[in-house]
Amino acid sequence: SRSPAESMALAAPLLLLPPLLLLGRPLLGAPGQGAGTWSRFAGLPYPQDQLFLHDTFPDGFLWGAGSAAYQTEGGWSQDGKGPSVWDTFTHRPATPPGSAPSGPAAGDVASDSYNNLFRDAEGLRRLGVSHYRFSLAWARLLPNGTAPLNPAGLAHYQRLLGRLRELGIEPVVTLYHWDLPQGLQDAFGGWASPVLPQLFRDYAELCFRHFGGQVRYWLTMDNPYVVAWHGYGTGRLPPSVRGSPRLGYQAAHHLLQAHAKVWHLYNDHFRPTQKGKVSIALSSHWIKPQHMTEKNIKECQKSLDFVLGWFAKPIFIDGDYPESMRSNLSSLLPEFSEAEKKYIKGTADFFALSFGATLSFQLLDSHMKFQQLESISLRQLLYWISSEYNNPQIFIVENSWFVSGSTKRDDAKYIYYLKKFIMETLKAIRYDGVNVFGYTVWSLLDGFEWHRGYSIRRGLFYVDFQSHDKKLMPKSSVLFYQKLIEKNGFPPLPENQPIEGIFPCSFAWGVVDNYIQVDTTPAQFLDSNVYVWDVHQTKKLIKVDGVFTSRRKRQCVDFAAIRLQISLLQEMHVTHFHFSLKWSLILPLGNLSLINHTLVHYYQCFASELLRVNITPVVALWQPMAENQELPVSLAKYGAWENPETIQAFVEYAKFCFISLGDHVKFWITMNEPSVKNLTYTAGHNLLKAHAKAWRLYDKEFRRSQKGKISIALQADWVEPACPFSRNDQEVANRILEFDIGWLAEPIFGNGDYPQVMRAWLHQRNSVDLYNFHLPYFSEDEKKLIQGSFDFFALSHYTTTLVGWEKEDALKYDHYLEVQMINDITWLHSPNRAAVVPWGLRKLLKWVKSKYGDIPVYVMANGIDDNQNMVHDKLRVYYIQNYINEALKAYTLDNVNLQGYFVYSFNDKTTPKYGLYSYVANQYKPKPSMKHYREIIDNNGFPGPETPELLCPEEIASCSECHFFRTRKSLLAFISFIFVAFIVTIFFITYYSKRVERRYK
Repeated sequence: SRSPAESMALAAPLLLLPPLLLLGRPLLGAPGQGAGTWSRFAGLPYPQDQLFLHDTFPDGFLWGAGSAAYQTEGGWSQDGKGPSVWDTFTHRPATPPGSAPSGPAAGDVASDSYNNLFRDAEGLRRLGVSHYRFSLAWARLLPNGTAPLNPAGLAHYQRLLGRLRELGIEPVVTLYHWDLPQGLQDAFGGWASPVLPQLFRDYAELCFRHFGGQVRYWLTMDNPYVVAWHGYGTGRLPPSVRGSPRLGYQAAHHLLQAHAKVWHLYNDHFRPTQKGKVSIALSSHWIKPQHMTEKNIKECQKSLDFVLGWFAKPIFIDGDYPESMRSNLSSLLPEFSEAEKKYIKGTADFFALSFGATLSFQLLDSHMKFQQLESISLRQLLYWISSEYNNPQIFIVENSWFVSGSTKRDDAKYIYYLKKFIMETLKAIRYDGVNVFGYTVWSLLDGFEWHRGYSIRRGLFYVDFQSHDKKLMPKSSVLFYQKLIEKNGFPPLPENQPIEGIFPCSFAWGVVDNYIQVDTTPAQFLDSNVYVWDVHQTKKLIKVDGVFTSRRKRQCVDFAAIRLQISLLQEMHVTHFHFSLKWSLILPLGNLSLINHTLVHYYQCFASELLRVNITPVVALWQPMAENQELPVSLAKYGAWENPETIQAFVEYAKFCFISLGDHVKFWITMNEPSVKNLTYTAGHNLLKAHAKAWRLYDKEFRRSQKGKISIALQADWVEPACPFSRNDQEVANRILEFDIGWLAEPIFGNGDYPQVMRAWLHQRNSVDLYNFHLPYFSEDEKKLIQGSFDFFALSHYTTTLVGWEKEDALKYDHYLEVQMINDITWLHSPNRAAVVPWGLRKLLKWVKSKYGDIPVYVMANGIDDNQNMVHDKLRVYYIQNYINEALKAYTLDNVNLQGYFVYSFNDKTTPKYGLYSYVANQYKPKPSMKHYREIIDNNGFPGPETPELLCPEEIASCSECHFFRTRKSLLAFISFIFVAFIVTIFFITYYSKRVERRYK
């Protein structure tokens, strides 16, 4: 069995296609060289590059968590701490945007980390992290921003560093994380003043002297873009100076000077003894072009220059601002002297990157997108940084997403974003050659989320902000991150690996077409009129009025559409073909008073022609479609399946089909994929009885003579708990499986009645919320009628869904079943956003076996949509390969009695975007996926060097020519008679010719 952590790590398709090689390290960076990033990633192999990478991070990789003083410490005025600009900002009468109406609107207490130092350290110990990033509250150490020093603040951070040392956890310390002492803002105007760089240097020197012996990684400040632009330009954030762009650029100028002063201070006076490293935490977004044009790519490059390059280029390249800023901003941008450029250049020992929910889609100024599209691709950003800035060592010092403020312990959305970002980091290292040496999840615990207050949460540990003790409660993300750190990534597991092996000789290889192409246009040979050819004038055939020839009997060969479809199926090498009849067309009035004999004859011909070429027809009596559910109008009009009379109408229709087609059809489906999403409980009740009566009818009156088999085909997508560690999520997943599959399966394949889970849930909902959803009851006779009305379990499977119980996204929340749909963004997705999750099929097949025993199982439909071009058909190739391999695992490893697999679907004409054949300009053309499927069929699976050879006995009708002669005995007799008569005639002509010659002689 798979552990929860392994289940989470496996939430991605298997890689059976050739693994990607290292795609080349970025060249030595230079300004503007990052512009090649977009075209590079647009040209990577698909879908291989998008698949989940099962691999580990380099040895010694740093794993950590982070926090910021104002967000978590609380104790805003405790023990002599002075006010910061954030204290002033949040104490204004107006509530900050996004704050919870009933909760605290400031970081006065927040997570109360100031009074719970050992609590936080215990959380770090539990995670098993190698480092902890936290910030010093400038106003806690220097209440006014300058001397005197506050001893209580100094003691607090010394205790924290001491505890981290005891636990063997490396501190990564930020000197300034947005919380400027209010005294400096009042006295000097904050970062708008040229005085601040020196004051910041003095503060840093104090920190280096008191803490430097225990700190190897220093960050001077966090996200100077936000501080400068929104603190002094737009005024959105503290100190809320609604200045002008000029003031914002001036503040940034001073921030850069301040950083450089601190780096040189450490480099000149502390590095020799403390042997640490200093950098600056720069935040960035990612941007993608609206169209892959040179102009749009230049705009994307400019966007990154204006946000990240604003600070990164001076530090990592040449001490000056990006050229795009210089040329666009003219006199707004301050100038660095040549001496200042030299002073700023190279003032970082590594590239500290912050990426995630703080800036992306939040605090990025819309004008700085330059009309391009914001995205959250960490991998591409890492590659861009490596290309643009000389392949620096990169330390990700802040990264994650967020969940709703109401989410408590099972934070599935947070987990899957975390998984995505960490996976992208791994690919950047392994595929792109980017030099990343550490990762920091944000944050250790829930806190005050800046301008969004308490409306969102970003912590691994849950904090009840209304409680007195502020206990840390681990969320599901704690378990996920803890296991990931233990394994140093996502190591390959046996379940990830494809297996070799083959299916049995009798295995059914099929393809599906919801409804075959029906064309009953009569052939020219059935026309009894006589024509003459006007060779002199019109050059056309002219009908001769009043003259007729005898009409011959209609033959199957008259239907050209049948011949074409059969030839395509032969080309595929399938053994079975699954399609549905059209009840509404066969019996337009819903009863036997009006029968479409032409259509019935067409179906008879189609089935017989399939048999002629050794393809078994698999025929469904009814498949619901959009218009009238594909019911005769008279039945659809009067309640459809809500009306009990539809039951008997279906039985009569089924009997007619058994009589008309039973000689050719030995594989019946009563109902194909009845959609439980669109069924009322009454309709489902009647549908089950109709199926059972049709099955009993066949079993009693037709099975002995026709020797066929019959069952129902249910849609069965797998449902996985979003948090595999959560008992609540597991309960939700089980509930959905019973409502989606068990509703119709349990009465037939189980005990003859609906699942107990359904009855219990509906009883609870009806009593608590005054719903009136009544699940009908079967009588004992009806239970006996329905139970066991199957010969096999037929299922259609397309994808896997993640579900949870915590409400996160109202648009994807089902209030009735209390289930939240979740998306794993690391999964491969089709153009229609269907998730490609091959292991879901294996889990489903095991579930069916565990619930209903060792019954024969057929996967009656399995397929994916794709763009209609040959390049993107690679997705379908991957899909078919991996889903069939998972089916093979179910058969060989789990002993599931799997007897057949059918691809959905036959062609794009009847099912656009899903076909194995494209249909363009009235021409069918095989896609690469068809040829790949054919190869699998020819191999009967995935044989390897050690796979024993399977010698299958020849089919009774293995020779299509032999079958041709057997099925046309009368024609053969007639041809034989003509041939004999011809020989006799020749004999007599020769004989009498010789006699005549003798007579004349």
